[in-house]
Amino acid sequence: MLTVALAEVKAHARRFVAVGIAVMVAVGFLTATLMVNASSEASLANTVGAGFRNADLVIAPGPDEPLEPAAAESAAAASAATGGVAQTYLQRQAYIAFGAAGTAGFGVLQNLSKDTALNPAELLRGSWPAAGEVAVDEATAKRLQLAEGATLRLAPAGGSVAAESLAAGRDLTVSGIIEPSNDPLTMGQPQFLAPDAILDGLSPAESPAAVLNIQLGLADGADAGTVRDAVGAAVSAAGLRGATVNTAAEHTKERVAGLTGGSDPITPVLLAFALVAIFVCGLVVANTFSVLVAQRTRDLALLRCIGADRKQIRRSVLVEALLVGTLSSVAGVVVAMALMAGLVGWLRQQPDTAFAALAIPPFAVPLGAGAGILMTVLAALAPARAATAVAPLAALRPFEEARAGNRKGRARLWIGLVLTAAGAVVLGLGAARASLLVALPGGLLSFIGLLMCASVFVPPLVSAAGAPARAFGVPGRLAAVNAVRNPGRTSATATALLIGVTLVAMMMTGAQTARTAFDSELATQYPVDVSIAGPAMDGTALDARDAAAAAEYDGVAAAGLVTPAGFAEVDGMRTGVYRLLPEQKRLLQDQTLVLDDESVLMAEGSGVATLTVTGSRGEKELTVVETGSMAFPPLVSAAVADEVGAPAAGSPDALPQLWLAVDRDLDAAALMQLRADLAAGLGVEEYQLSGAAIERAAFNQVIDVLLLVVTGLLAVAVLIALVGVANTLSLSVLERTRESALLRALGLTRRQLRGMLALEAVLVAGVAALIGIALGVLYGWLGAQSALGAFATVAPDVPWLQLGSVLAVAVIAGLLASVLPARRAARLSPVEGLATA
Repeated sequence: MLTVALAEVKAHARRFVAVGIAVMVAVGFLTATLMVNASSEASLANTVGAGFRNADLVIAPGPDEPLEPAAAESAAAASAATGGVAQTYLQRQAYIAFGAAGTAGFGVLQNLSKDTALNPAELLRGSWPAAGEVAVDEATAKRLQLAEGATLRLAPAGGSVAAESLAAGRDLTVSGIIEPSNDPLTMGQPQFLAPDAILDGLSPAESPAAVLNIQLGLADGADAGTVRDAVGAAVSAAGLRGATVNTAAEHTKERVAGLTGGSDPITPVLLAFALVAIFVCGLVVANTFSVLVAQRTRDLALLRCIGADRKQIRRSVLVEALLVGTLSSVAGVVVAMALMAGLVGWLRQQPDTAFAALAIPPFAVPLGAGAGILMTVLAALAPARAATAVAPLAALRPFEEARAGNRKGRARLWIGLVLTAAGAVVLGLGAARASLLVALPGGLLSFIGLLMCASVFVPPLVSAAGAPARAFGVPGRLAAVNAVRNPGRTSATATALLIGVTLVAMMMTGAQTARTAFDSELATQYPVDVSIAGPAMDGTALDARDAAAAAEYDGVAAAGLVTPAGFAEVDGMRTGVYRLLPEQKRLLQDQTLVLDDESVLMAEGSGVATLTVTGSRGEKELTVVETGSMAFPPLVSAAVADEVGAPAAGSPDALPQLWLAVDRDLDAAALMQLRADLAAGLGVEEYQLSGAAIERAAFNQVIDVLLLVVTGLLAVAVLIALVGVANTLSLSVLERTRESALLRALGLTRRQLRGMLALEAVLVAGVAALIGIALGVLYGWLGAQSALGAFATVAPDVPWLQLGSVLAVAVIAGLLASVLPARRAARLSPVEGLATA
């Protein structure tokens, strides 16, 4: 039977194309997901762990316990005296003002390691700085047109305007150009590296440079675990409490956990999509093998006649599945590795993602390939068992289908109803609790149950949809009748397409609903679309001319300069208060906010009932009205600002903000380009531009990329489903050879026969697409609620235009899938058809 299976796969390779593509896609998706997780960790080591990537051990502060300089120095000395430690680096950092060639700004200065092996940056050109020298990151050097030997002025960041701080600074010589750090806490800011003496000279006594960590390099042959224990004991003895001693990789994971709240939000979502892909693949494999077994009724019956027993027939089908699954799984793994390598290579060529790294975990390849092979064989078990039901003399009749009227059909129906009900309850519970991990299995169970019950509701719906087809005459009436005459066949044909359409509609609805939820949440979190805070790079404050210039940019609907009105004390901290002119209210996201002369608008959770605003001419106590935003600066009316008097120019409270309203129809790429253009045109850093539109663009970019990838994969699933439709239609034509010949003998022309089969395909495809869209909308909404309901209000937002295009594509594709079977049926002459045994 192995020879028979090999011969079957070789002779009818085209029959297994659908199965092969399905398995390859699912395995590729799963393998790529595992590689994405490992590559993300490797890339994070180049970003979050960029500052200590050269260290073996890192002594870091505990939660909410910064390293005090004196205690850190004692701990560093004690660590250096520990056996196995070869290098020690007490990494410190201070914010400074800088100036060169008429440009001023603020940046980050870190100290140089005495042993260059532990330096937190890579030297690109020049040399490491010595006394009176400084190294500058490449991006800043390019913007300031600095090269080795140029002069750069650094000063303590003592004021709000960099140019005014430079008077107390000192001139340094640029010794070299370093690679910009990808650490998210410093990325995008000007970065400088200098010896300890320069850092100490630029750090005010009342505010010394902050200690980030203590990095250790181990001697050759030293055991990291043993040295870590010894260093931990030495650090405790030196009086440094609450600090942790970890390897660089462990410290990177701790920092990532701190940035993400201790959770990894991406990998579970990707794994969920991988499980969906495997689930779809299993259904398509099972359905396609069922069609193949049904098409080979004559062959299987002949094998039984010449002596093959049931076990041999079942083994033959499983061997075919094993061969196809193995080849397709290996291909899926290879394709996933190639795609990930290409993607990471492309990302490394982009300036903003040059830190991307490719990592292939050792378990990814065997797990991906093993899952594909196992899933293919398991999906083929039911068709293999059905193949053994073919009696030796069954060459002229197909095997009994699971109809609703027989015992097998009733059992399948009851199981389907139980799964649907149980899955619906679990799905609803997951949506109510905003838990994707609970909702996902509920959605899968309910969908499987609906597919098992398809023979109950699909044929009546096809029959109802077939009424308009009667207007096409005899072919239309015959198509409407034939589409429901065999409920099992109709349900199998519709199910193949129903799976793909449901998932595509689910992704489209989920993505659109997620966008709407994010937009609504961001509208409450940020006061305006875009705000530009702080001075320009030359140290000057933004003014009305900048607002007028910003309003001229394409995509900017309105611009306004929000000027300071005074200051207030909030939780013991001095906070600037801003004036909102009546014509500037249209810039606010929340147009329901009302500002009068006795109140002040503040961020949500301010915790105060009244606020005293102090200006140059006096002060006034105002009633606090909290907004729904967590990042809302205190706003007062123009009358209040005039009453208390604006602060004097040059004071810490005299830095205005530029607020912008942007066109709502700008896509993510256009918004990010507008951000870059505004930063360049106004002379500010890109990180100074923030707001709802910027965050919305970032979220939409993630959603669009995810939707593009998943929709692309699901498009392959739809293609596989269409192959399944064509297979099922081909089976239908084979089963109805005598019937088609009889219709031809009674006067039905070839054109009418082709039209009848085409109308059948359109009816089934149209109904399957409509059911899939309805289910997809429901699953997409509940899925978005499960994923996002914990931190946003999720309301269903249906992309009707996109779903309409899905329906049109499904109907047209169903029509195209009927071309070859209809052509085959029309070519057969009535005499040959009636003579068919």
